[in-house]
Amino acid sequence: MGRGKFKGKPTGRRQFSTPEEMIAGTSAARPRTFRKEEAEVEKEEALDAGSDEGSEEESGEEESEKTKGARGLIDIENPNLVKPKNVKARDADIDKPTELSRREREEIEKQRAHERFMRLQEQGKTEQSRKDLDRLALIRQQRADAAKKREEEKAAKEMKKIEARK
Repeated sequence: MGRGKFKGKPTGRRQFSTPEEMIAGTSAARPRTFRKEEAEVEKEEALDAGSDEGSEEESGEEESEKTKGARGLIDIENPNLVKPKNVKARDADIDKPTELSRREREEIEKQRAHERFMRLQEQGKTEQSRKDLDRLALIRQQRADAAKKREEEKAAKEMKKIEARK
């Protein structure tokens, strides 16, 4: 027989719990683990309602004593173990200079060396600046010679024009 567009699952049809089953708590809709969790929550609520502030202090101590793995059983002094460095603001030493890492020191040295090089470059004391100044002087000389030559050619051209008119 045709069931339409959608087929039912091979496990069977859906089962809905009746109001009587829900009241009795035997409905199949709730998984068994939910019942266990619900019972645990009820026990915790009952303990919290019956206990005073003293139990809260005890529970705080228990949490701090708990350790993972074998740490609670054996005292281990591992030099490679990185311990968290939590420094509070009031305990921080403000007067103590902060130590720079190797990379930071190298970066600062590199910047200082570059500044020193640029200062010497401006003064003309480095080899590179001397070569640049020599090259610049040579170019200026060539340009001056070329300008003089152009002036001479221009003067010679004008002399030819004047002679041609006479």
